[in-house]
Amino acid sequence: MLNTVPEISPFMAGVKVYTTENCPYCRMVQAFLRKNDVEYELVDVGKDREAAREMIEISGQRGVPVTVFGDEVVVGFDPRKLRELFGTPPEETVHDVVIVGAGPAGLTAAVYCARKLMKTVVIAENIGGQAAWSWAIENYMGFSTISGEELVRKFEEQVRGFDVHLEIESVGEIRKEDDTILVKTASGIVYRSRTLILASGKEPRRLGLPDEDRLMGKGVSVCAICDAPLYRDKPVAVVGGGNAALQTAIEMTKFASSVALIARRSLRCDEVYLERAKEAGVQTFSHHEVTALHGDAGLTGITVRDRETGEETALGVEGLFLAIGLAPNTGFLRNLVALNERGEILIDENGHTNVPGIFAAGDATCVKAKQIIVAAGDGAKAALEAHEYFERFTGRPIEGRAVCV
Repeated sequence: MLNTVPEISPFMAGVKVYTTENCPYCRMVQAFLRKNDVEYELVDVGKDREAAREMIEISGQRGVPVTVFGDEVVVGFDPRKLRELFGTPPEETVHDVVIVGAGPAGLTAAVYCARKLMKTVVIAENIGGQAAWSWAIENYMGFSTISGEELVRKFEEQVRGFDVHLEIESVGEIRKEDDTILVKTASGIVYRSRTLILASGKEPRRLGLPDEDRLMGKGVSVCAICDAPLYRDKPVAVVGGGNAALQTAIEMTKFASSVALIARRSLRCDEVYLERAKEAGVQTFSHHEVTALHGDAGLTGITVRDRETGEETALGVEGLFLAIGLAPNTGFLRNLVALNERGEILIDENGHTNVPGIFAAGDATCVKAKQIIVAAGDGAKAALEAHEYFERFTGRPIEGRAVCV
């Protein structure tokens, strides 16, 4: 499949993107290349096993996306590296609102801000956040069942119908100078704004084991929906005991030769998933934990320990998918706003942080319910409050509001 672009593109050939059908990060790479008028060849390694072997040989990776341009190999969605190769830094401008994050909260906030004719920029490493990783969503109103990929695509399509600048990039630093908020990206671009909405969501937790970083993308994965097709007819394991882990284990039975589920405690999922997992043939290890990863060039096995008896079992698996929960993506804030002991942004019922002009919404906040529909609603509230603040902005400090604990 060849994506065509105008003939004026400075990159007319030689860019190849290895991808799978449902990979949200692959879609981000494609969006970046299209935005910068880069012609590329798209190779679906989930359907083409020879191409999958080629990708692994070139990159050493068993995870997508992988982008190849000449001697350059870009693993994953790496905005900084892609910008170095293909991007053109935008001119520095002042916006009415900067939104950090493009999950359900951030995208909804963008629509509401744009409808208020606020000059809006959204900065995010990916579009969709953790919602894009969902195999199936069964509790979002208006859809009896929809994949995370499909729902996020609908969110994105609606956002792109407005005058919203969407920048695929990670945020390196945010600071406030008098009445102006400065948001600096990892590649050094600075965005200035009167208001800020933080909707940075959460990021996957890791096991914290030796060799985990070394084997990430080489058997260990945090995005099953991205990498599942690369483990066709191979034994795999899933770590976690919640809905996401059970759903991942069930879906992996459609690809893998066998699926083991490892949970530190009793399973904490909806009853419907227990029956589905049993019917699908998932082998469950409750009250177990992964204690070691094995393999040199790639994962070849794991050791699991029974937390009650101490007995250890070796499992020969080539894939290990982590679904052990999420941590607030707030490390980049560096004391900008108040956080609770879990690292969540403290807000009041209307999305105000303790800093005037800065609002927050979604799973990065202290709101208890971490649900797509709640995040979207809170994104709308934060946008309305940001607009109100912007409208009455006079340059005078505004009293901070009480926040939840």
